Amino acid sequence: MKQTFTLKEKIAQLWHLFLPILITQLAMLLMNFFDTTMSGHFSKADLAGVAIGASLWFPVSTGLGTVLQAVTPIISHLIGSKNTDEIPRTFIQSLYVAVCMAVLVLFAGGLSIGPVLGRMDLAPHVERVAHRFLFALSFGLIPLFCYQVCRSLIDATGLTKISMLITLLALPINIGLNVLFIFGHAGFPQLGGAGAGVASAITYWLILLIAILVLMRLPRFAEMRLFRTFYPVSFRSWKALLALGIPMGLSTFFESSIFSVVTLFMSKFGTDTIASHQAAMNFESLLYMLPLSISLAMTILVSFEAGAGRFQDARQYSTIGLITAVVIATLTGLLLYLFHEQVAAFYSDDPAVIRLTGHFLLYAIFFQWSDAVQAPVQGALRGYKDVRITTIMTFVSYWVIGLPLGYLLDAVTALGPFAYWIGLITGLAVGAVTLLGRLHYIQQKAGDLLKKNG
Repeated sequence: MKQTFTLKEKIAQLWHLFLPILITQLAMLLMNFFDTTMSGHFSKADLAGVAIGASLWFPVSTGLGTVLQAVTPIISHLIGSKNTDEIPRTFIQSLYVAVCMAVLVLFAGGLSIGPVLGRMDLAPHVERVAHRFLFALSFGLIPLFCYQVCRSLIDATGLTKISMLITLLALPINIGLNVLFIFGHAGFPQLGGAGAGVASAITYWLILLIAILVLMRLPRFAEMRLFRTFYPVSFRSWKALLALGIPMGLSTFFESSIFSVVTLFMSKFGTDTIASHQAAMNFESLLYMLPLSISLAMTILVSFEAGAGRFQDARQYSTIGLITAVVIATLTGLLLYLFHEQVAAFYSDDPAVIRLTGHFLLYAIFFQWSDAVQAPVQGALRGYKDVRITTIMTFVSYWVIGLPLGYLLDAVTALGPFAYWIGLITGLAVGAVTLLGRLHYIQQKAGDLLKKNG
């Protein structure tokens, strides 16, 4: 990552970061996809068990993983301010936090997972698969969280291609381990859906080892001397990380959990509606990787420029990222409008499900534009280390406006399941507008500070 002086250089650097991040995010989605589908080829009950386990695992991994993503703006800020001597200390303290978080989750999960699954009224075999899947997966929790810290450091330097290559390497490893442990090939035990948890845990250890080797051997990181000095626990460093990371994690949790709650409300509309809603949401999640990847790139670039005191450059990157996301959303929205029925047909061959899924996908077009604004703006705000107010905005947008509006529309209109999609779209739009206003305020404040000091 380097200082840029022209608009062309800024656009090039944004895409240089964005494309590898996008491929990384898609590869991570594919790992979850293969865990589920390969378990489904073992048995229908194993598919259900892994799906249940994955649905419980997802908010934990995404929410707490986002907490550790705070390492990215902190280190990128240090690089921009040329205070690189602090990077090893920050990195090691972040690893301490990652291990402590993992231990706490293991303890809490050990106490709660049995009662939670027991309350879900699952078939005995499905509950057993879900429990064994999560138990096996728990052995990979520490390396997964530590890898998130390593990845955040790598991305903060602008070398997002390294993270991409590690994730792409992990994908075939995970698939191969699934073959061995789910189906019991080559003399390995046949574990069914639980084998997907074993495969993922082993994969997490392997990618952590690969990341550590990269950090030790690649010249760009070797010169940082990350592992040369022992640093005792510093709760001051922990506080700085968590003060930024916890609001980031809460924002992600508020966003991911609202869709799970809406799915529960969909259950009263019947099997076809649930299937169609899930299919449309699955495709929308895939499209969301585009603005999300721009958001992650924006965090890196804005924090780098803000750390260097180049607030005008930070503002320009924010504008470029926002325009890029909106243009991409417009193109994907147009394609979705033209081919929504064909997309729906990928998920089912049932005419009723295809029709409903296609209808939901038309609503998803409006998700595209709201996500194209709120995701990059939120990434830019994280680059400015402005996260507390944005967390409140996210909560209000989804839980105070979006969900209640959907429930109200369902109660007083004949919109049925589409009422909740309208509520979500409205909440997303409100969040996009308020976050955009917050970004404008922060940029104005930074500009005034620059004038005062200049």
